[in-house]
Amino acid sequence: MLSLIIPIFKNELNIPPLIIALNSLYIDCKKNLDAELEVVFVIDGSPDKSYELLKNCLNKQVFPSQLLLLSRNFGAFAAVRAGLAASKGDYCSVMAADLQEPPELVLQFFTTLISKDYDVAVGYRLNRSDPLFSRIFSTIFWRLYKSLVIKDLPYNGVDVFACNRAFKQALLKLEESHTSLIGLIYWLGFRRIEIPYSRKQREIGISSWSLQKKIKYMLDSLFAFTDLPIKFLLFLGTLGVTTSIIFGLVVLFGKIFGDIQIPGYTATILTVMFFGGINTLGIGIIGNYTWRAYENTKIRPSAVVFSHEIINNK
Repeated sequence: MLSLIIPIFKNELNIPPLIIALNSLYIDCKKNLDAELEVVFVIDGSPDKSYELLKNCLNKQVFPSQLLLLSRNFGAFAAVRAGLAASKGDYCSVMAADLQEPPELVLQFFTTLISKDYDVAVGYRLNRSDPLFSRIFSTIFWRLYKSLVIKDLPYNGVDVFACNRAFKQALLKLEESHTSLIGLIYWLGFRRIEIPYSRKQREIGISSWSLQKKIKYMLDSLFAFTDLPIKFLLFLGTLGVTTSIIFGLVVLFGKIFGDIQIPGYTATILTVMFFGGINTLGIGIIGNYTWRAYENTKIRPSAVVFSHEIINNK
């Protein structure tokens, strides 16, 4: 059994071509992999008629399916988690409803995973047929994400993935909120393969992946997977204290040798610079303790067991 999870949010116009593509994908899975494909649709509080359209047409399709309706819009990651939890397949894949990621990529995911050489497959974009400004902002976003959050991430980012049951169960055990799905996938490790694909141009509707959501995603990833902001603050504090000492000595010697004539100038400069640096340094140190406490509240396992064998040699 193979499971395909598709989050749905404002995809009413995409439903008809999506159903056609899924029927073809089901036949390809039967023919090429000799496997059943179930499709798990997760309606993420979509305000349009996506739920009604799917409910009315799914019983007429060749592929078995599940239809989940969330009580409100919880976000794509939460929708994917709900779909993974409901899925029954030995292998699971995620696909966007707008068909910008080709269905053939899903078939390639499953073919790769069934070989049992890998536990998780991620798709990275070789190129994308999007408008110019969209490509520019996307490139900047993923380059920053790679530089600041996940060093191993492909340059053009990751949007879709597939995994086996062991990886799915490990992922579902990580129940933290305000986090990044891609970050968790790379944090878990396992045997991972990155598969390139060309992202298609969106033919229907507009993307709900707004600049505001991208900024939130970046901030969630920064605060969930790196202590870079705290390290930066600690660096600024150390630099501030060092600079205040150096300039303080300059001002002090200027006062001693009579180069500074303004009353109170020396004391004011020394006080402001020194205690300003100390405050920033102190916030950085406190931030480090706060980060460690925050890490413990995530309840991520300290290690993920990939394989456990008991060999009894007599």
